[in-house]
Amino acid sequence: MSASRLPGTPRLLRALNDRAALELLLARGPLTRAQLGELTGLSKVTASQLVERLEERGLVSRVGEQAGGRGPNAQLYAVRAGSAHVVGVDVGPDRVVAVCSDITGSVVGRVEQSTRDTDDPVGVVHNAVVQAAGSAQAQLATVRRVVLGTPGLVDPATGDITFAFNLPRWHRGLLAALREDLKTPVVFENDVNLAAVAEAQAGAARGVEDFVLLWAGGGVGLAIVLNGRLHHGSTGAAGEIGYLPVPGVPLPRDPARRSKPPFGQLAGAEAVRAVAREHGFRGSAETAVRAAVAAGTTGGPVLDEVARRLALGVAATCVVLDPPLVVLAGEVGRAGGSALAERIQHEVAAITPVSPRVVVTELTDEPVLRGALATALAAVRDEIFGSTLG
Repeated sequence: MSASRLPGTPRLLRALNDRAALELLLARGPLTRAQLGELTGLSKVTASQLVERLEERGLVSRVGEQAGGRGPNAQLYAVRAGSAHVVGVDVGPDRVVAVCSDITGSVVGRVEQSTRDTDDPVGVVHNAVVQAAGSAQAQLATVRRVVLGTPGLVDPATGDITFAFNLPRWHRGLLAALREDLKTPVVFENDVNLAAVAEAQAGAARGVEDFVLLWAGGGVGLAIVLNGRLHHGSTGAAGEIGYLPVPGVPLPRDPARRSKPPFGQLAGAEAVRAVAREHGFRGSAETAVRAAVAAGTTGGPVLDEVARRLALGVAATCVVLDPPLVVLAGEVGRAGGSALAERIQHEVAAITPVSPRVVVTELTDEPVLRGALATALAAVRDEIFGSTLG
């Protein structure tokens, strides 16, 4: 085909080559022009032109030299870390944590603040983002995206929060207010969904296309990943398993949705703590479950009952979706570890025709923040690395 019939083809090829080179530099670290040419299959001349384009756009820079044979040393190039930044935010009822990452994914700034003494969500997020960027010595103008993880529902159509049980001051219209305040793209995402993103990227769900993540903590939540993508549902309520009707628990008819939901009453932290207390294990739900695990056979009845309750939610989900994997996360899930996961797996197989593998999360360090950063980085890299088409 002639170039006149496909005038955009050379530009498209350049864009694809540039993107491939940037991904290689992120994955492998500093490389020479020759190494980039070899890894991308480009000629030396084309690889040199590629590097020059990326240097001109401020996306790569020279970071050293590599000694070779005869002739001058080869220049080493890397993605310029400060070319863009993202901020991930984990918002809870009592505190907000924000971390700033550069375009390479390295965390370079962090701030943690209490939210107990304020009723201004915009001010809370503004301060957290600005201070996280400041601690990274990054200009706010280089922050290309902010992703906030929050409990509750996010409307897939508008991106706004529609309901957050533990954050009554967070409401519709907040997204627009934050975007106007920060002058940068802001995205809300359910916190359990972000934990699943992190699990898929670097945890127990690596390489798994279909799985669910059960968050057992203060409340219970669920994230659904199908064909490698989060499933939000038409209103963003997919995975709000706390509202699952369960036998023996009253069904609250509460238009404001401020009553504790049925499955949350059965398997949330308060219920777990009560179960543990009946068997002599005291403290928070997380502490009591960890003590039950450490106690061996003495703690067995606690783990059996907690597993039986959590299995009801897992079973209801898995007979509909039939995923091969369930990841157990959250404070109680991590505390119960493999002892709790194995009991849940056994119980689900006993009461349903499906038998998913149940495993414990491999991420013990701030999975919501990790998911927020991963989501933000993926979007910003697409914007920046794909802008060669413009």
